[in-house]
Amino acid sequence: MTASAAIGSPEELARALDTTGYLADAGLATVAFLALRMGRPLFCEGEPGTGKTSLAIALADALALPLIRLQCHEGIDASQALYDWDFPRQLLHLRTLEAASGGHLEAEEAERSLYTERFLLARPLLQALTDAPCVLLVDEIDRADDEFEAFLLQVLDENAVTIPELGQVRARTPPLVVLTSNRTREVHDALKRRCLYHWLEHPDLAREVEILRRRIPGIAEHLAEQVAHAVQTMRGMDLLKPPGVAESLDWARALRELDRDVLDATTAAATLGAVLKYREDLDRVVRTGLDRLLTG
Repeated sequence: MTASAAIGSPEELARALDTTGYLADAGLATVAFLALRMGRPLFCEGEPGTGKTSLAIALADALALPLIRLQCHEGIDASQALYDWDFPRQLLHLRTLEAASGGHLEAEEAERSLYTERFLLARPLLQALTDAPCVLLVDEIDRADDEFEAFLLQVLDENAVTIPELGQVRARTPPLVVLTSNRTREVHDALKRRCLYHWLEHPDLAREVEILRRRIPGIAEHLAEQVAHAVQTMRGMDLLKPPGVAESLDWARALRELDRDVLDATTAAATLGAVLKYREDLDRVVRTGLDRLLTG
């Protein structure tokens, strides 16, 4: 029995995720469990740093499945996501055939030999179909364009693709698909309707403290509370890029590297670059007063 088949409830999935250090609340555990059981893609939307990408990584770890990641970007097309042909190797192969034939190369036979799995470069979508069961992470789908969305929708609907030279490739077991969006633009309804949907919020103070304690063994409880409180305060300051959980973890790790168990104003000023990444945000926090960030 696979690890995914052994998961019998949202609570069991939450416990499995917990073993990887990912703390899922009841709503997220439920929708992830349903995606797993129903074979539906899971569409996770929310602000950067709320744990969308980390969820896919944690699911793969908890379910003992390989993780295949497709990072979307402006201008991404089907060949970058699905497959391509290894042209340099094909050319080398063609020259070898020509040399072996003494210049009497059969064109049709040579062409057939060029378009085989030997020269096929599987990109993430094709890899997911052939390697399933697996977790397929389609990260930041909002950065892709409409045409790519339509192409992706077709692949998710059919769990299959057709390679003209080789025929149809169909997944024996559909991959568990997790799509993420930072909502830089609206994703089309057609794609959303195909998925189960969940909006991820930043964790509350208690949950963020627990995340820091789980992910950074040995961190002092008071330091975890100070870091979480400071980050929560910064999220309410109308920054260009409010810090996410990843930045909380980076800041706490930086403080641990400096052997700090207490966050004071001087240390905060020296280490803000671990949590804020824009000069305007740094200036705003400093002007507001670092003492405001600290507790206890």
